[in-house]
Amino acid sequence: MSKFIINGGKTLNGKIAVSGAKNSALKIIPAALLSTELITIKNLPEIEDVERSFEVLRDLGAKINHQGNEATIDTAGLNNTELNAKMADKFRGSIMFVGPMLARFKEVKFPHPGGCVIGAGGRPIDLFLEGYRAFGAEVEEVSGKYYNIKAKNLHGANYFFPLVSVTATESLMMTASIIPDKTVLKNCAMEPEITALAEYLNTQGANIQGAGTPTMTIEGQEKISAGTFTVIPDRIETGSFVIMAAAANANLEITDCNPEHIMTLLQILKKIGVDFTFGEDWIKVTSGNRPLQAHGIRTHEYPGFATDLQSPYVVLMTQAQGTALIHETIYDRRLIWTDMLSQMGANITMCDPHRIVTQGPTKLYGKRLMSPDLRAGIALVIAALIAEGRTEIDNIYQIDRGYAKLEERLGAIGADIERVE
Repeated sequence: MSKFIINGGKTLNGKIAVSGAKNSALKIIPAALLSTELITIKNLPEIEDVERSFEVLRDLGAKINHQGNEATIDTAGLNNTELNAKMADKFRGSIMFVGPMLARFKEVKFPHPGGCVIGAGGRPIDLFLEGYRAFGAEVEEVSGKYYNIKAKNLHGANYFFPLVSVTATESLMMTASIIPDKTVLKNCAMEPEITALAEYLNTQGANIQGAGTPTMTIEGQEKISAGTFTVIPDRIETGSFVIMAAAANANLEITDCNPEHIMTLLQILKKIGVDFTFGEDWIKVTSGNRPLQAHGIRTHEYPGFATDLQSPYVVLMTQAQGTALIHETIYDRRLIWTDMLSQMGANITMCDPHRIVTQGPTKLYGKRLMSPDLRAGIALVIAALIAEGRTEIDNIYQIDRGYAKLEERLGAIGADIERVE
């Protein structure tokens, strides 16, 4: 198992580029199933979850040519409607293949999706199953761990999401795009990745209106084409790097990003005393002498404060003056990792599974840690970068799932970080 060894306290400066968005790439790859034509995907992040997605597609019979940040996918010869259980168990993104397969083949078998401690079994897929039923599909559950979905005739639906869900919104949107009937989806998620996916599908013949708003209307087509999709910049990586620069009091320019996608974070950073400027595709953080002021946050669906940025933000609050209440509203277990931050010297009080209080500033010290999930993993890396001494972070497979070549990119801006197998 690989781990990071980080010697903290080094000065960080220079430029760091943002990769393509994990949450965009993991949706356009399954979208290749919607057409029998060749699709080209550019600006792919070189991360584990992309590789896992390609494994699933190849197992289904797709032909893939993947080189670096670009790939072409041919799904014309697919004849398998069952997701490989061992592959699907590795990452939650496997659920995104189900809707397109159901729409195209009218049948799909799949296991409950896996992932990290947040993504695995604890996150139900009820919204997906309810949506597929709304399209006229019959869902057979086997011990709650395996599913067989069939539909002789799929039809449009008028479906209201009881909970806002990005992945469920994208799944039902893709499914409806090739069901030749009208579908209306209400209480949809509004993330930029949804808009980007809808815009691509529309250029290929789909008719999706309202993406990026709470209500979408989809006039399904008999078939759609395929073309070239460029993955949008990763807004979570962008925010993570901005927070890292602020926590390390660094002079750092984040490039190849879209600042408009993290405006909620930027407004908060402005309030607490972080000095930065930004343009169309860059953000420049400059070190300052004034102390940071603590500021509480409450996670919320886009355009609110992203739950995926909560973990890095907690690290930043350990370096700010005063008390901050961090309220995680979306995932039950997403604050458990803060116990490791306390081991490093942070002053954190756990109020309940959804709320913690940080008191800062506190000096952090290197420890031996284990990454429990992707976002807590990058937060531990940030903590290690600003800590005194040596930190070892095990289980960095979880970090590799979403951050490409992290040790290379951080090393280029001055970090003392090494990957050890």
